[in-house]
Amino acid sequence: MASWNSVPLNVTYEFLGWFAFVSWSVSFYPQVILNFRRKSSAIQKQYFDKYGYEEMIPVAANDVAFSIHAVLLTAITLFQIAIYERGSQKVSKISVGIVSVAWLTAAVCFFVALSNHSWLWLLSIFNSIQVVMTIVKYIPQAIMNFVRKSTDGFSIGNILLDFSGGIANYGQMVVQSIDQNSWINFYGNIGKVLLSLVSVFFDIIFIIQHYVLYRGQKSSKAVNTTEHEDQIREHLVRPSDQLPQENV
Repeated sequence: MASWNSVPLNVTYEFLGWFAFVSWSVSFYPQVILNFRRKSSAIQKQYFDKYGYEEMIPVAANDVAFSIHAVLLTAITLFQIAIYERGSQKVSKISVGIVSVAWLTAAVCFFVALSNHSWLWLLSIFNSIQVVMTIVKYIPQAIMNFVRKSTDGFSIGNILLDFSGGIANYGQMVVQSIDQNSWINFYGNIGKVLLSLVSVFFDIIFIIQHYVLYRGQKSSKAVNTTEHEDQIREHLVRPSDQLPQENV
């Protein structure tokens, strides 16, 4: 492997590289700090103008934290899809089409909102897209469980946690409504309400499929796969690999 011939040039190379890294990394902070100092309340004003200044904004810190966490984990999952072996699996044309339409809709609505500063409207559009994409995400799994007549290989733990989160989310909104003596926060953040409703609805379907309809059932495909693996394993064990039988 080639190595540096000049130590000063090597040091200069490393210095410039790390200087570029620090410069690019730090470059993200000034805008964040500026936004924090300005504390623009344009969207808050639009919300108060629509629902009244005496109402509490129905967005909590956990909502923001969940969004950041979900984006991070989704990015990690996409990275795993890109680097891990996936055999003959590939993204279907239908999925590509749905994702393309979602991004195109979001982009068009963004530029529409940019021209007239309708940021609250844009957020409602994003919420609607999120709800639709959540429905699209759950339907294939429900259909697959129905076709296979089994939930073998399906993580029910994820569903139970998702169901618990949905119920807790509604409980949080009810507590706020009782405290404020107003139910405006339910339709003031309709995206959150519908998203939880869709999640809980499909979670109930998955729970019924797992614990009632297809309880303890193995899919025929899984059985065939196991038998096929056993045949391959037997084929790989050559006679010379087996222990010789003792003479009687």
